[in-house]
Amino acid sequence: MRRYILALALILPFWQPLAAPVLAQQADKAEITFGGLKGDPKAPVTVTSESLTVDETARMAVFTGNVLVVQGEMRLSAAEVRVEYEADADRIARLWATGGVLLVNAKDAAQSRKADYVIDTGIVTMTEDVVLTQGPATFTAQTFVADMKTGLGQLQGGVRSTFTPSAGAESDPQKAAP
Repeated sequence: MRRYILALALILPFWQPLAAPVLAQQADKAEITFGGLKGDPKAPVTVTSESLTVDETARMAVFTGNVLVVQGEMRLSAAEVRVEYEADADRIARLWATGGVLLVNAKDAAQSRKADYVIDTGIVTMTEDVVLTQGPATFTAQTFVADMKTGLGQLQGGVRSTFTPSAGAESDPQKAAP
């Protein structure tokens, strides 16, 4: 019995870092930083596309074909973006993006099939087959909620993490040799 306890004591410190992605997956939720960049929901929003349809009565505009939405450092691209304007002002309240959605903020990027961006809150919710890439790490989930004001995000639904170890002295025997 002592042998098993001793073996567990020796293995546990090395096992714990490897268990983190598994624990995140079991919890079905993971919180992360997104770009370390705080966006400004009050910054101007520029939308470019190949086509635009406007319904003034519904206070809605639909941009289609290579749509690119830019707000400060944030870039969102999609096949189609529906824009809802506020009822009492001529400013954008919300964006709905569909079709190959790509959100880029600083060095991080997230892909999904759909996204919903509420301008005033700075909250972007991406759904359906989300893939988030942060340097050598890749996360997949069904939902990614990014708060552009704080730079924090949360992945939910079947979260899976893949980390690529960095090449350091430990992995190169010539660098480790005296």
